[in-house]
Amino acid sequence: MLVFWKQKLVFLSVPKTGTTAYQEALAPLASMVILDPPELKHAPLYRYNRFFRPMFEKACRTDDMETLAVMREPISWLGSWYRYRRRPFMQGRSNATFDVSFDDFVEGYMQGNPPGFANVGSQAKFLEPRPNGTAVTHLFRYEDQAGLIAFLEQRLDTTITLPRANVSPEMTLTLSPQVERKLRRKKAEEFDLYASIPVR
Repeated sequence: MLVFWKQKLVFLSVPKTGTTAYQEALAPLASMVILDPPELKHAPLYRYNRFFRPMFEKACRTDDMETLAVMREPISWLGSWYRYRRRPFMQGRSNATFDVSFDDFVEGYMQGNPPGFANVGSQAKFLEPRPNGTAVTHLFRYEDQAGLIAFLEQRLDTTITLPRANVSPEMTLTLSPQVERKLRRKKAEEFDLYASIPVR
């Protein structure tokens, strides 16, 4: 998570959406950089609403902070998790995907209680608006890097050059048609939210 106090902007860090690269590029401009623990670095909107927003409003006497987040196309997002968990350092870990096909990974993800290798959360849940009206102010598609960079450069009055950071291994992944149909049916909220995000 990055907090730009003067610009009244909080950049929420949705896992596997390239935010590590943005953190590296923009950290020098940020008022607060939350790197650890992961539960705060990757604080979803509900955690921001519960802890950070009240802090800004009560301690800092401001209620005009805006939030920004990035969402990745759902199958691409799952593919990034799958590839990430095949990196060499994952050898021997219970949540590694070396011995699991991409179809099996996605089937596991769709279970009510997913196995460790497929327990990766939900972008829709991460970004879900709160009952008190707190919602992500600026939501971008991961695939719309040009729009995201243009927004940040204008808002932060800077030029952005992104490093490559936390990149999953290259690998061609294909879901079988029946698994993809099942995924789109069972996780419709993920696809609906992504489809609602305009390309800037």
